Amino acid sequence: MKYSPHDYQRYAAEFITTHPIAALLLDMGLGKTSITLTAINDLLFDSFEVHKVLVVAPLRVARDTWSAEIEKWEHLKNLRYSVVVGTEQERLNALRTSADVYIINRENIQWLDFDMAVIDELSSFKNHQSKRFKAFMQIRPKLKRIIGLTGTPASNGLMDLFAEFKLLDMGERLGRFIGQYRNAYFQPDKRNGMVIYSYKPLPNAEQQIYDKISDITISMKAADHLKMPELISSECMVQLSEKEKEKYDRLKKDLILSTEDNEVTAAN
Repeated sequence: MKYSPHDYQRYAAEFITTHPIAALLLDMGLGKTSITLTAINDLLFDSFEVHKVLVVAPLRVARDTWSAEIEKWEHLKNLRYSVVVGTEQERLNALRTSADVYIINRENIQWLDFDMAVIDELSSFKNHQSKRFKAFMQIRPKLKRIIGLTGTPASNGLMDLFAEFKLLDMGERLGRFIGQYRNAYFQPDKRNGMVIYSYKPLPNAEQQIYDKISDITISMKAADHLKMPELISSECMVQLSEKEKEKYDRLKKDLILSTEDNEVTAAN
């Protein structure tokens, strides 16, 4: 299919190519994946600034979405990719495959010599104490380029942004340590004596934080760029056979695991 990007998609792809560190905070439906792949394609084959790209994504997205987008668009036909999911042997074989882009599940990270990485769903790295965050930070200095993609950067509040942007810029904008970030932009909220249970932003902290990250960040809302027809909701009852129900339950479980695993990691 021929790719005819909207103006905002051209702008976002250009932003990636001109910013070695980039955060794309885009609502669902704005085309984060196709935008990123277009920029990757340019960096690989036009400017030759990168040679091997790692994409880290939730399991279902890594397995299905990125490869489908590459196959879909005509301008990406020369982009070679390898999906690194499955059994240990399948993952090893995929890593040994010659490709431009390696797409891997964030729970099975194995590193090669990559010079660029894409974090699809950056908000899943919001816990600076999680194993996945610490594992990624070990190789972050080796990367020449990094992109963070998400539509919900601060789903639980501004505190989430610390780990997400440290992953991108290694603490250059919001500080290297969580205590430094808290002291600069927050004050204690709920507490019991000396024990602090939560923090709330200081006056003007939100704008100050946004100003700090503005040079590497673009944020777009679907309502500002997409013209959608009025939503019509319809409820339809269907009957599933036992085989169909088993398949449905497996897919549902897969989706739940891929979207909630970060909360499990944070709880542990």
